[in-house]
Amino acid sequence: MNHYSPENFTLTQSVGFSITKARNLLITEMDAALKELGITSQQMGILLSLARGLATTPFELSRLLGIDTGLMTRMLDKLETKGLLERSRSVEDRRVVNLTLTTEGEAVAAHIPAIAPVVLNRRLRKFTKTEFDELRRLLNKFLAD
Repeated sequence: MNHYSPENFTLTQSVGFSITKARNLLITEMDAALKELGITSQQMGILLSLARGLATTPFELSRLLGIDTGLMTRMLDKLETKGLLERSRSVEDRRVVNLTLTTEGEAVAAHIPAIAPVVLNRRLRKFTKTEFDELRRLLNKFLAD
């Protein structure tokens, strides 16, 4: 079913506009909350993914977080410069780069679960439990292929 047509499409009423605006709002609020840790919301995703074992290579992180490989490389460079992660070549396949958090990276990642929920809960404060569950369901449906 087509929900938009050239006749009824307006930028500010499109789903894409609303999702982008919501994303930008969350990024701004999350970045402000994470400033004390010296990381951004995008870097938060990398650190948590590594800390929780969801990914171990730049390629896996790119796929999981939906970040192109060029941007991922630049973000990993910054995190490595900050001393939060280390790169090493795989012994089995020299083309593969493995990522591990440093002790400092693990410490930063350990603080994130106390910060991120505060930001998200503040933004979701007007939602009932049912509305929150429905929002998650609909977003997952939107993201499914």
